[in-house]
Amino acid sequence: MSSSASSRVVGIDYPELVVFDLDACLWDQEMYEMRAMPSKTVPGDLNGRGQGVKGVSSGSDLIQLHDGSLIALQEHADNKYPGMKIALASSADTPFAVQIGRATLKLLEVLPGMTVWDLLMRDWDGQDINQIGRQPPLSSNKAATHFPRIRSMTGIRYDKMLFFDDCNWGDHCGMVARACVESDTQQGVVGHRTPSGLRIADWRKGMELYANQHKL
Repeated sequence: MSSSASSRVVGIDYPELVVFDLDACLWDQEMYEMRAMPSKTVPGDLNGRGQGVKGVSSGSDLIQLHDGSLIALQEHADNKYPGMKIALASSADTPFAVQIGRATLKLLEVLPGMTVWDLLMRDWDGQDINQIGRQPPLSSNKAATHFPRIRSMTGIRYDKMLFFDDCNWGDHCGMVARACVESDTQQGVVGHRTPSGLRIADWRKGMELYANQHKL
């Protein structure tokens, strides 16, 4: 590891927690539009890291991670950002959409043999801290329900979080940034909008925005 890499500090140079939206952000489909539970996996190349589950079929629809999502998750799996963790905040519309989403997380692979769900569980020693859906105690407002619950369950401050959301159905990034603020620093969650899904450039830009906000 280079001296510049080893000198990076979690919470300053990169976030303690990265929170991803699911639909049209982490992956390319909207779960409320899916009509069937995932029925078949589709193999493919995982960014040059080997063959794995690249896609999941829901009826006639194929669900895949966006290219930036795969890079982000692979870098996290490789511990490129020591001490950083990940979580999910999705306001999936219906209980069935939530079921499809959770099933898909347990099938799509980040690396051969490692699913997205495996990586999430690795971070939290098997505890599910992810907030998926909008049924009580959740709602359609992530700033009011999803993020307060994540903060409570993880103990990670809002000003140590980075959030990616497509924001195509409402400005979730803006709402979270305004409402989820620490009283002592008056800083909150750094958000980055991904209206075309999480691309590689979006992943890099989000991390840059976080680091810039925390420069001394």
